[in-house]
Amino acid sequence: MSKKLGLLVAILMVASALLTACQPQTVIQTVEVPKEVVKTVEVPMEVVKTVEVTKQVVTTVEVPKEVKQGATLAILHFSVIQGTTWSGAQDRAGKRLAEKYPNVKYVYRENVTPDQSVPFAEELIAQGANIVVGNAEFMGLPLEDIADKYPDVYFGSIIASDLTTKRNFIRLFPRQYQALYLEGLVAGALTQTGNIGIVSAFPNVQVIRRTAGFYLGVMDAAKLLNKDIKVYVKYAGDWYLPTEESDIANTLIDQYKVDVLTQQTDSGSPLDVAQNKGVWFIGKDMDIVGDYGWSSTDTVALSFDTRWEVLYDKILKNFLSGNQNPETVLYLGMSDQMTLADGTQEYTVDLMNDHKVGVDAISPKARPLIPDEIVQLVDQRRSQMIDGVWDPFFDHEFVSNGTGLKLEGQDIPAAGTSVKPAGQMPTDAWLLSQFNFDLQGLNILD
Repeated sequence: MSKKLGLLVAILMVASALLTACQPQTVIQTVEVPKEVVKTVEVPMEVVKTVEVTKQVVTTVEVPKEVKQGATLAILHFSVIQGTTWSGAQDRAGKRLAEKYPNVKYVYRENVTPDQSVPFAEELIAQGANIVVGNAEFMGLPLEDIADKYPDVYFGSIIASDLTTKRNFIRLFPRQYQALYLEGLVAGALTQTGNIGIVSAFPNVQVIRRTAGFYLGVMDAAKLLNKDIKVYVKYAGDWYLPTEESDIANTLIDQYKVDVLTQQTDSGSPLDVAQNKGVWFIGKDMDIVGDYGWSSTDTVALSFDTRWEVLYDKILKNFLSGNQNPETVLYLGMSDQMTLADGTQEYTVDLMNDHKVGVDAISPKARPLIPDEIVQLVDQRRSQMIDGVWDPFFDHEFVSNGTGLKLEGQDIPAAGTSVKPAGQMPTDAWLLSQFNFDLQGLNILD
């Protein structure tokens, strides 16, 4: 048995050797792989600081308005009051407010120049005035300089073209162009020569805007009545120059055959010329026949009346209520109104003549010369403006005449340029400060 076992083992060993010899040989190469160098970079630790923030709690405290017991309205008039329509109307406004409100006093200074505005204002404030208004822009603007010094006083100034305001420096003007449009309708109907004249002060936005209102009325009358009408404008150089105004009125009548005369100046001399020459006169700013007794309705076909008290009443009510942030630009028109002490309801501007209002203000002598369709249109447009549903500046296109006033950064639009289409209302800011061109067709005389 042991021999057989030994033989078997020997056979197995030989077989194993043969099998190994028959396997393919595997060649193993040893490749040296370069070591990857890893750099250790020290990253600084971000230090986060915890800061305790105190939370600010804002509490809104409503400060009650300090209702005033009374007020003193001081108006600084740039001209004399007697014999002027501009300052005369504003003086009347102060008196009407004092009459309506027992706790309101009216004081004034007249013939105030720009260098006197601040001294007079401070003098009146020391005497108790708490609303101070300059009744023309050139001498009212200096009041802005002391508005911060007297934070509890309301200051105001008429707008000519500047719209500077402050919290307590208020700017104001009435929409006189609305009443002037109605006057233009009547003037266009009255002229027989087809020539209408305007004695004007000097080119400025205020004058240009008011002349535009009148001219649009004239042109609407001309279109309705199929008339050829020319409107002539000649400048005197300032607001109150009686001699120069008289000379211009005579020139318009004698040389340009004007038979309807109006003015954008402040003396009564153009009216005197109209009466002496036997032509119709269209008044401004006041009921010159009824309030001043100037001439008669045989010469004055119509006037428009400016009720500055409607504007001042709004300022007054804001002051008395303790309003520290009143509206700073007031541009009120026929849709704005107030009631006087005697119960009379009045609009900011309206037609007047010999104490009559609206179409009734048309002179009895002039009325038979005016076609019914014009009278009806005057009545209709007046009612629409009172209701706030129509305005001549919305209704009409504005086309430049190529004349006017160059403003800083704003040239006069070239003749024939359509600046505003019909059916679009200009902004108040544009009307008050940027309307710098005459409407196409106006004749501006040298």
